[in-house]
Amino acid sequence: MGNTTPTQPTQTSTSKPAVSWSATLAKAQNTVDKSGTNTQPTLVNPSELLGSDLALLTSNIRRLLGSDHPVLKSVASYYFMGTGGKHIRPMLVLLVAQATSLTALHSRQVLSDSVIDSSVSSKQNPITFEQNTSADLHESGSPTSSSSIPQILPTQRRLAEITEMIHTASLLHDDVIDASLTRRSKPSVNAEYGNKMAILAGDFLLSRASIALARLRNLEVVELLSTVISNLVEGEFMQLRNSAKASDPSAGLIAAKYNQGIPSSLAPVDKEYPLFSSEIATARFEYYLTKTYMKTASLIANSCRAAAVLGGSDVVVADAVYKYGKALGLAFQVVDDMLDFTVTADEMGKPVNADIKLGIATAPVLYAAEEFPELDLAIERGFKNQGDDALALKLVHASSGIARTRDLAAAFCAEAVEAISILPDSEAKKVLIQLTEAVLTRKT
Repeated sequence: MGNTTPTQPTQTSTSKPAVSWSATLAKAQNTVDKSGTNTQPTLVNPSELLGSDLALLTSNIRRLLGSDHPVLKSVASYYFMGTGGKHIRPMLVLLVAQATSLTALHSRQVLSDSVIDSSVSSKQNPITFEQNTSADLHESGSPTSSSSIPQILPTQRRLAEITEMIHTASLLHDDVIDASLTRRSKPSVNAEYGNKMAILAGDFLLSRASIALARLRNLEVVELLSTVISNLVEGEFMQLRNSAKASDPSAGLIAAKYNQGIPSSLAPVDKEYPLFSSEIATARFEYYLTKTYMKTASLIANSCRAAAVLGGSDVVVADAVYKYGKALGLAFQVVDDMLDFTVTADEMGKPVNADIKLGIATAPVLYAAEEFPELDLAIERGFKNQGDDALALKLVHASSGIARTRDLAAAFCAEAVEAISILPDSEAKKVLIQLTEAVLTRKT
């Protein structure tokens, strides 16, 4: 196995110091609670704030999935039964809708539920959505909201549903590609119904999401969410190709295009590497973050921007919530990659150490490789040799890889909080800030 004495990293640039885990939590808490006291900040319950707009999410999505084929509808609705997951993405859309409503400069185009349910074209036999039978959901927004809380537009509520449908479709496809047999602490769709049905159900979800998207009648929002779908495919291709290796001189080309902006103190250190130059080490890390943007952060960032667009916000506000969503999305996945090494499968509700088994090196492994150069060989061959996965697990825990991954997530969360500092104070803004803390401290 070779020498496992870690090489201590030495940073060559201190222009932007690492943002510590605890400092980011403190900043988020202080931003939420401006009373100046030392008491715990007052937390806002997002479920209460968003009312039926969030509570009826899964039932509304099931309504959009009506089909003459009951088995197809059943498979496509599999993850929308019961609680249906954490709903982080649609929650963010609804919170951004509320938080940005106070900044709207343009007239808010209010399209009723009946309008966004209707076909854009005049063709015969258009796809129809099941009628909403819920008596407590009004077209103008959530009836549980008080008059002092900005109401969410029907188009923004539908956007939240579309966002969750696109996300769930990506899960169906990912589980087939990764041969994952569990999801959300129960058998995955491919384990329950087979790979072919899982792929078709994912395609069906995307097609119904696309129809609902077109019926929002906003070309900019259509382009934003279509970009998300393209990014999801590109990100999955990047992961399958896994080309961020020393042997591939193009490793950093895609990363350079998107440039996720690693704080200098958290970037790979400038030193001599046994297999390649420090530039390749940086390109490899940028490739990882670009893939992370494509697969996770793009959906959050672009749906946040789309919510602001639908609400009539100007480009400054739309850019701000996009930056918030991008930074939060990167932090969310970086924490997920860290949890892959720190929690059990029962806690995660899905297999752990899955990335290494698939030959994928995430932040904890890439950081660990700086201290234990023998990991580079395992990374280059995709952990295919016997004992590679065990070596990676051992050295990740023996290194500062997990701690540095925490700090990377904290740096992204700090960026997210800063991005929405331009928004006026509101309960929705408080929850958006609270969510940065929730991302950093989550265990599942």
